[in-house]
Amino acid sequence: MTRTVVIDPVTRIEGHAKISIYLDDGGEVSDARFHVVEYRGFEKFCEGRPFTEMAGITARICGICPVSHLLAAAKTGDKILAVKIPPAADKLRRMMNLAQLTQSHALSFFHLSSPDFLLGWDSDPATRNVFGLIAANPDLARAGIRLRQFGQTVLEKLGGRKIHAAWTVPGGVRSPLSEEDRQWIVDRLPEAFDTLSLALGLFKGMLDDQLKAEIGIFGEFPTLYMGLVGPHGEWEHYDGKLRFTDSQGTIVADGLSEDDYHQFLGEAVEPWSYLKFPYYRPLGYPAGIYRVGPLARLNVCSHIDTEAANRELQELRDRAGGVPTSSFLYHYARLIEILACLEKIQELVDDPDVLSDRCRAHAGVNQLNAVGVSEAPRGTLFHHYQVDENGLLEKVNLIIATGQNNLAMNKTVAQIAKHYIHGSDIPEGLLNRVEAGIRCYDPCLSCSTHAAGQMPLHLELVAADGRLLDEVYR
Repeated sequence: MTRTVVIDPVTRIEGHAKISIYLDDGGEVSDARFHVVEYRGFEKFCEGRPFTEMAGITARICGICPVSHLLAAAKTGDKILAVKIPPAADKLRRMMNLAQLTQSHALSFFHLSSPDFLLGWDSDPATRNVFGLIAANPDLARAGIRLRQFGQTVLEKLGGRKIHAAWTVPGGVRSPLSEEDRQWIVDRLPEAFDTLSLALGLFKGMLDDQLKAEIGIFGEFPTLYMGLVGPHGEWEHYDGKLRFTDSQGTIVADGLSEDDYHQFLGEAVEPWSYLKFPYYRPLGYPAGIYRVGPLARLNVCSHIDTEAANRELQELRDRAGGVPTSSFLYHYARLIEILACLEKIQELVDDPDVLSDRCRAHAGVNQLNAVGVSEAPRGTLFHHYQVDENGLLEKVNLIIATGQNNLAMNKTVAQIAKHYIHGSDIPEGLLNRVEAGIRCYDPCLSCSTHAAGQMPLHLELVAADGRLLDEVYR
């Protein structure tokens, strides 16, 4: 008799989802699925709105990474206006995205994932959260909170608000950085670097010891990778061209424009999830599985054009013996990207352009169809707008980073479940490992997050005929 174990909801991710684990007659895992069970409909209810409002509207998709949608929407708006934004606006937008990557990655590593590493996969779920981390390692927890606070405060000093800042607009940005705020950033960068160094040293030490096994189990399989790269193949987070590489580091496609995304990206749907399944169109579905996000960005680039982060990138590649393909190393990649962000912020605060008030270009509707792309913390983000002569939206398509990792997340869940689960007696710690496979990707499913506090987990064991055999709440 086949049975199904349901983890509903998945905890310590941003949004609501569940995992179904299917057992065969022998108690072995036959399949596992990651279901996104919420529907939001942003693409549809944006129709009829002026394209100039899209930055403000789509930022509300998420309270953790609103900047990602602000930038993608503004870049799409730049194309509708057919303007080249001023150099000051480009650098200020870049600084905002660097701060966004910093705060989001800090949240993911310190608050959502490190309780598993530092407190143990099998520790009490009531304390396996940021508050448990504070009790067990207050210095590290405090440092992680302050690192995220640094990124959020940079966002506030640029846009006037930490969340949903109506600052990035089609044509540029509304205002420059003030000298007082520039100095605030300069004064607090040393502490941010120290925290990052502490986290990197700790995590690398754990990879050499107690986390070594997870590398080969948590999403270790070949896929393609996609991300933006700069003109010389360097790591990029805001502009550039799209590149696909494979698990051997071979460039599969390069110099791709977001304008042509329909030619290389397809979007499949499945009846058991509201989240779409993007794939690399030339290979078809599901063979065209690819990953985006921190690990993908490090895999598609040739180097990082800052000294310390590039040194860490080369060490990651040396540790992996080439291209790192385990999704567990997304955590490692986030720390390297934070380091790159801090180095680049340090460069930008010394650039006089960030203080210039020439930071916005003005124009009317000059293009009726436009695609904008940017790198969100979780991966490449596309906004595609079609407008009428008055700039009112007729059609909207958003390709979200989490969706692009959907095939890989499902494969990761199945891989972990098949390794750990044997028989009908399934300890909570093993189910937590299955959840943790999803947390590697830090999926962002809605505006809500379940980083701490009482988060109900309902597990059901269901027979093939629909009979409820067992259920557990925590």
